[in-house]
Amino acid sequence: MLNLYEAVRSNPGIDKLEIGDFLFARYTCGVGEEKLGLYAPTDYLVNVMTGKKTWHTSDGVWAAHRGETLFFKKGAAIVDQHFEVEFCLIMCFLPDQVIKATVREIAGSLGACPANVAPIESAARVENDVALSAFFQSMQAYFSGGEKPSEPLLRLKVKELIVSILTGGKNAALAAYFRAMAERDGPSMPEIMESNFRFNLSLEEYAKLCHRSLSSFKREFQARFKEPPGRWLLRKRLDHSAALLRSSKMNVTEIAFESGFEDVSHFSRVFKQRFQASPLAYRQDVPAAG
Repeated sequence: MLNLYEAVRSNPGIDKLEIGDFLFARYTCGVGEEKLGLYAPTDYLVNVMTGKKTWHTSDGVWAAHRGETLFFKKGAAIVDQHFEVEFCLIMCFLPDQVIKATVREIAGSLGACPANVAPIESAARVENDVALSAFFQSMQAYFSGGEKPSEPLLRLKVKELIVSILTGGKNAALAAYFRAMAERDGPSMPEIMESNFRFNLSLEEYAKLCHRSLSSFKREFQARFKEPPGRWLLRKRLDHSAALLRSSKMNVTEIAFESGFEDVSHFSRVFKQRFQASPLAYRQDVPAAG
């Protein structure tokens, strides 16, 4: 899958502003594929200026039209690109350390978190209040003009974005997520793995999502889950495919891809090894297959 953060950062054809790991970018059209698999090791916001784009994440489908903003947690997605109208998007990648530092800086002025706020699983729709709308308009002006903002000013703009979400009142779930991030050392490995096991990522890519080296990822994974990550992923994907065979009308090929398998023959072989029945036989006789 495509590393979205690195792809944007390394593309000379995309307008961007950078400070360390923080990246703010604007691009038109994007990759010329109708469906695109991608992942990002950094949380990010997208604000659609023109056109439409649709993200398929672990917990649903997220479509954004002109003027709408979405937030995505670090993780994977399948994106539908719509080419009937020219597409232009502003993206803001927000490293954990930037969010943590900003939350901690203004923690004394923040009230208690609202009760009963549903946690964000993979993504959230962002309400563009006056402050957020003004932020995106000001950043668009930097891209449209010939003069780039200075580094101190850009650092203040990043803080402005985060503080607007923390104090604006319209994005309680996202504000709660930012505040919770400031209280922990790094990304939650269990949360990331549960949210992304259905995507065909390599162990190296899972390690990047968890902000670990490959060796420390494997070591910590074994300690937490009591089995190697490859074995855990295969078990989770097969369990998911079995649930889809029982509950959905998707064909075997669709179920294989939906469960993180790129090779349908391989999927059928490991499925039969696990459940003593082919996927089709399992669907026809679930009790016997179990």
